[in-house]
Amino acid sequence: MATRSEDPIRVKPVPTPSEPRGTAAPHVEDDGFEHVVEELRLLEKLNQQQVRGTSILDTLYGHCMEAVEARLPALSKMYLPISRRQRRIVLNMQESLSILADFLAGDINDLPPLSLWRILRLLSRHLFISSLTASPPGAGIWRRLHQAYALADRQGIAQAVPKGAARSPRDEYLAAILLGCSQPSSFTSREIFFLEAYVERFVQEVDVGVQPDSPVAFWIDLDSDATATSYARKLPAPGTPVRNFSCRTLASLLESQLAALESGTPPEELDLPPFAATAAGFGVLTRLVHSWGNPGKRRFPRRSQNYRGELCLGFDNLCRLYGTHQPIDSSTWMITNKSPDGFAVMHLSGETHAIKVGDIAALRTENEDDWQLCIIRWALSESREHIELGLQILSSSAYLADIALPTTERRTALVLPAGSMLRQNETLVVPTGALAGHPGKLVLVVEHDKIEIREIGFVHCDERNGLVELYEIVPQRGDQSRGDQRAGHRLSPA
Repeated sequence: MATRSEDPIRVKPVPTPSEPRGTAAPHVEDDGFEHVVEELRLLEKLNQQQVRGTSILDTLYGHCMEAVEARLPALSKMYLPISRRQRRIVLNMQESLSILADFLAGDINDLPPLSLWRILRLLSRHLFISSLTASPPGAGIWRRLHQAYALADRQGIAQAVPKGAARSPRDEYLAAILLGCSQPSSFTSREIFFLEAYVERFVQEVDVGVQPDSPVAFWIDLDSDATATSYARKLPAPGTPVRNFSCRTLASLLESQLAALESGTPPEELDLPPFAATAAGFGVLTRLVHSWGNPGKRRFPRRSQNYRGELCLGFDNLCRLYGTHQPIDSSTWMITNKSPDGFAVMHLSGETHAIKVGDIAALRTENEDDWQLCIIRWALSESREHIELGLQILSSSAYLADIALPTTERRTALVLPAGSMLRQNETLVVPTGALAGHPGKLVLVVEHDKIEIREIGFVHCDERNGLVELYEIVPQRGDQSRGDQRAGHRLSPA
């Protein structure tokens, strides 16, 4: 941390916000960031070379990073849509980081190693905040990140850790790139924190400078304002200056870690955060294997659309929809594009509360009478008024059932019928952790015109995240076909 000094410009200390209470949306204090932005703008009017020669920038950098890091835990507890006040605070945080990085750059061709690393750190935290809040980064942030690292590489200092820095410019840069190409809009804020912790531990497993014919190779356009792109998904235009890297080694490591976790190895023995032992953490690692190790093309083409639909969000809400037919909470959305296995939708009207990636939802378009049960795969929000979701279709129908547990307790579940193009067997949808600690055979109670009681067994777990679990199930007859019990019972609920 930079030391304080008697500078002509005195920087107001920024208090740490208090912890949120209860289940209400966290309160993020705006007690200093507007002041920091004002100080930085004032410094821009001074002689940059004269200011760079003092300890003012050290003081500002220390205050700015301390204030940002103090507020990040509160951002992990936010849900979409973010309130206008909270959004303004987030923008002030990102503006402070961007202005300070721009000011530190000055004549970017004549920078000491520590300043180069600080620029990379400031810009990467800007991008990290965008990932946490499901919002797009500021214009030019990715391009400035590429330029700063290219300079460090040309000067031969990318691999070394500058005095006063936490890690090398290479690791700082590649950590931001890895987060960017892992599709951060498909993770919750808690999962983003876990992803950052994972990358910090294993970023050195990235193979830089590989040939583009590698099946897991990515390319970075050094002049673009974007993160890396997979060669399997899209090729760079001829003549584009690119930098290549591969996640082959990292993906292999992920697969071995997943196998170890599934066999009961504690995450600490694998140098993983404790979150890896939760259902949500296991789901994150599974998705990263595909994002980094098998980044293929889309399965189906998308077509632009322009019609409305009604969206019902959340497990409890869907239980009312498919079971008791009680009044449901719903909102109106615009279908902006569609493919055979999903939709992209944009919010138009109606209340939306605590939207979370990985939750289930049901969509009924204005052209159809039936609801389609979906899972939220990604979310983006530039403002409280602008929310977009990516929905993957799970089933065109569902019905409500109760699971009778050996403890005489009951758990409510949704059952997706078999016999469609999407699945050969029925699928059970339950909140994460609802079946933890119970055997692989359970009793399903279904009430239609009459009560039906069925003994079921698990085939495997199709989906596991911090909100819901999806199990493929089959009828059980005696001791036959007990099913695979890899359904995550060894993993603690998120």
